[in-house]
Amino acid sequence: MFNWASALTLSLVLLATLSTVTASTLPQGAESIGRLASDAEIAAWDIDVRPDFLGLPEGSGDVWQGEEIWLAQCASCHGDFGDANHIFAPIVLGNITEEDIAQGRVAALQNPAITRTTLMKVPTLSTLWDYIYRAMPWNAPKSLTSDEVYALLAYILNLGYVVEDDFVLSDANIRVVQQRMPNRNGMTRDHGLWSVSDPPDVMGHTCVSDCAAETGVTSSLPDYAMNAHGNLAEQSRSWGPYPGQWTAPPLAQHEPQRPAVLSVPAQQLTTAGCTACHQMTGPLIGPSFHDIRDRYKGSQHAAYLQNRITQGGGGVWGDLPMPAMPDVGADALQDIIAWLIAGEWEEKEKEG
Repeated sequence: MFNWASALTLSLVLLATLSTVTASTLPQGAESIGRLASDAEIAAWDIDVRPDFLGLPEGSGDVWQGEEIWLAQCASCHGDFGDANHIFAPIVLGNITEEDIAQGRVAALQNPAITRTTLMKVPTLSTLWDYIYRAMPWNAPKSLTSDEVYALLAYILNLGYVVEDDFVLSDANIRVVQQRMPNRNGMTRDHGLWSVSDPPDVMGHTCVSDCAAETGVTSSLPDYAMNAHGNLAEQSRSWGPYPGQWTAPPLAQHEPQRPAVLSVPAQQLTTAGCTACHQMTGPLIGPSFHDIRDRYKGSQHAAYLQNRITQGGGGVWGDLPMPAMPDVGADALQDIIAWLIAGEWEEKEKEG
């Protein structure tokens, strides 16, 4: 299994080494290209936690604190007890026994009919800590403090019966808790992916002949993921072989041709985190922007939309609540609301 944490650590070490290079040692002609990374910039990137817990910051948090944070920031996507699967695969959903914890291997993983969860599969506690710290919550990554991450992880472990209700997880005892991870012995180096000199994981035993002269391998995004993070074709770099697929869906053919009004505040929608749950047409996690604009056309809805965005809520489009987004800047918020209440599609959307 490839160790991403170690690879990232190596990259950061190389970056730190580069920061000590003087201009005189740079290749000829490269002196004026870019600049050396500052210590603060390197430190901002150097937040990974290795499986041996190198890089783990000091801190602590208990199960009850974790439950409060979870219900406020995590439950909308993962369920109150980490067992929801309406958006993502469940984090905790039973299928872990005391024997599994004692042996370090989850027996239920051998049963193809069992729903696999994060806690059943992941072998290292550092992986969970690192991912939560870097990427969660979805609409505000890197906003959690170290203590909050410890508390959330304590709550997850408690849901899986790894720790008790009154447990306080900290940098001082996390190594001990690692020895109770249900699948801690599930990671192995005994496979071809670990070393290129080892036998491959997959061996072909059937002779293949009369193959087609030309073959093509293609992949595509599922409908619910199209435009989840904006139009990929507009985000591609100016070089390289992969231009990016056009993912902004066109209007349905039966839609009337509406006059151009306000441009899509694409940057504001992305920065605010709206595109994580909404896309232009068709439901994603929440309703489409198209449906929202149709329902709330008119300035009389401006105050309601502002409250809904900043305070969150649920029950209008289904049972899944929308998380509060209080940190949207005032200017960006007004741009988004003005665009929503306009109830029109601009020309660029129609061309897409």
